[in-house]
Amino acid sequence: MSRPQAVLLDFYGTVVEEDDQQIRQICVEISDTSSQQVDPHTVGLYWSDLFSRLCTVSVGPSFATQRALERQSLRETIQHFGSVADEEALSEQMFAYWRQPTLFQEATAFLSEITQPVCIVSDIDRADIEAAISHHGIGVDLVVTSEDARAYKPRPEPFRLALGRLGLQPDQVLHIGDSLSCDVAGATSLGIPVAWLNRKGRERPQQTRIDYEASDLLAIHRILA
Repeated sequence: MSRPQAVLLDFYGTVVEEDDQQIRQICVEISDTSSQQVDPHTVGLYWSDLFSRLCTVSVGPSFATQRALERQSLRETIQHFGSVADEEALSEQMFAYWRQPTLFQEATAFLSEITQPVCIVSDIDRADIEAAISHHGIGVDLVVTSEDARAYKPRPEPFRLALGRLGLQPDQVLHIGDSLSCDVAGATSLGIPVAWLNRKGRERPQQTRIDYEASDLLAIHRILA
């Protein structure tokens, strides 16, 4: 592809670390307070699948915020496993991390060196990502959230909204993200070139179109030059 005129950039899992640690702690709490003999891994699988299904049907008039879906999926998971865990307290742990996530070490250097306009495209509520951006003093040109688009990746709405605000076509940008199901699948469905950020050295799927693969953000600079 030719030099991208702008960059679409995922946030959680790409610029900042995912909430994996918080999720593990919550799953342990539910497991420990469950009336069933269930391990945290099983709790996590159930919760993740439920949350994903809720996001899939949350679109347009039926859209619900990330916070609302987290609360709903957590509540139903607690009930499913007969746990007496405190939904309110566990949710607040998650929300606190969303607002002050851990920044990947190379993210600041990447953002300071990039010359193209950058539009963050994230499945999160606007207030939470604005708090996270402010917390780390991150400078980007635009931010598009699932709340703005009233849909979650991999649906096309967030990507189309970002393209519209940039005034660019799909083949004029590069999307950078870590999620195969949300970032890679969503962007490629619209013909947007993708750089898959594979920090954990996962096996590359055979049937998935990936234009570029990198182990960290700095490795992507050669694509943007």
